[in-house]
Amino acid sequence: MKWNLLFFFNSILLGAGLAMDAFSVSLANGLHEPDMSRKKVCKIAGTFAAFQAFMPMTGWICVHTILQYFQMFEKFIPWIALVLLAFIGGKMLVDGLRNADRDDTQNHGVSSGALFVQGIATSIDALSVGFAIADYNFVMALASALIIAAVTFLICVSGLHIGKKFGLQFSGKATILGGVILIIIGLEIFITGVF
Repeated sequence: MKWNLLFFFNSILLGAGLAMDAFSVSLANGLHEPDMSRKKVCKIAGTFAAFQAFMPMTGWICVHTILQYFQMFEKFIPWIALVLLAFIGGKMLVDGLRNADRDDTQNHGVSSGALFVQGIATSIDALSVGFAIADYNFVMALASALIIAAVTFLICVSGLHIGKKFGLQFSGKATILGGVILIIIGLEIFITGVF
C-alpha cells in the first residue's frame, strides 16, 4: 500500500465502521447522564478512540509476530464482547429499574471502570483489522490507527450529544434504555461474529 488518497479513504471508512458500536454505547452513556460536562464527553470519546487505535495496532503486531495464537483467540471475540456489554447493560438496567420511581438527580454517570470495560468491549473486534492492514509498514499502520481513532472520537462525541439531548427528555427511563441498548449491541456483536 502506498501513501495516497485511497489509503486515507480506506482508513476513514474503517474508522466509521469500527466506531458504530462505540457510537451506540456513547448514545447510551449520554442517555444515562444528560448533564454530562464537556470534559467527560471528551474523556469518554477519547477512551473509545484510544481503544480503537490500540486494537488494530495490536492486531497488526499479532499478524507480524504471533499469528497462530491470535487466530485461536479470534473465535472468542464475540463471546467476550457479549459478556462485557451484557454485564454493563444489565447493571444499568437493574439500576434503572430500581430507581425508576425516583428522580435521579444524584446520577454520577458512567464510572472509569465501566468506561474501560466499554472501551474493550466495543473495540475488541478491531483486533481483526490488523489482518486488513497487515501489508502496511509500521508507520502506515500507525497512521491508519490514528485516523481510525480520530473518526471514532468525532462519531462518539456526536453520539454522546444526541444521547444527552434525549436523556433530558426521558429523565428516569434513560438508564433503562441505555442498559437495553448495551445488551442489544452485545447480542449484535455476538450474532454477527458467531453466525
